[in-house]
Formats: sequence, C-alpha cells, structure tokens
Amino acid sequence: MSSSKQVHVVKSTDVQTSSGGQTDGMTRKPAITGLASICSSIMLAEPHSASAVHHHGAQDTIVYAVRGQGAVVSEGGKKRQALKQGDFALIPAYQEHQEVNDGDEEVEWVIVRSGAEPDVVNLEGWGKS
Repeated sequence: MSSSKQVHVVKSTDVQTSSGGQTDGMTRKPAITGLASICSSIMLAEPHSASAVHHHGAQDTIVYAVRGQGAVVSEGGKKRQALKQGDFALIPAYQEHQEVNDGDEEVEWVIVRSGAEPDVVNLEGWGKS
C-alpha cells in the first residue's frame, strides 16, 4: 500500500522562533507544523523564568526533557512535577499548567501535540480566561 504523503525532515538550522503564544523567558520554536494531525516544537526556558498559566485547547501534549531541570505546575498551582533530562510528561487537553525553570541553566524540551498547529491559550491566572 502506498501513501501520497512523504517523509519530511526539518534541519535544526531551519527551526525558527514563533511569534504566537510566547511568554517572557520562554521561547517556542515550531519544528514540524501543518503537515499531519500532530505537530512538534522546541521550548527553551531561560534561567529563573516561568511561562504564563496556559492550556493547549483540545490538544494532548507530550513533553520530552532534552536538557536542564524544569517543572510543570498544575492543579491550580498546587502540584509541581520536576522534569530533568530524559523525562517525559503528558499534559491532557485543556489542562491548565505552567512551565517553570528555577535553575541557573537553560531548559530545553521537545513538545509534541495532537494538532496540526500548536495551540497555546495564555490565561490571566489559574482558572481565568
């Protein structure tokens, strides 16, 4: 059985910073978007930074920690789960959360979402739209 879709490779030099869904200290770089029913990006968190509280709409998200030590905060700010190099996290659709880097080194995560384009909905705080 043949498929009309082709293998698509994106070189690291072609991954550029996105203009949408950014927070000071956090950079999201789309790597593969608009090609299938999933997408992937790179998230870089500067030392001592935190994203806005946000969710990813109807998209489930898988995180893979490439380097550094960060954390995902959820449950209204009450639950904090550390991620270090080699760890994975699953963030379900519509789950409010925040990425945090309290350390002195940059954090790098690979993000895979269940939509063709990343959906980042920044909130005014926990439980607020």
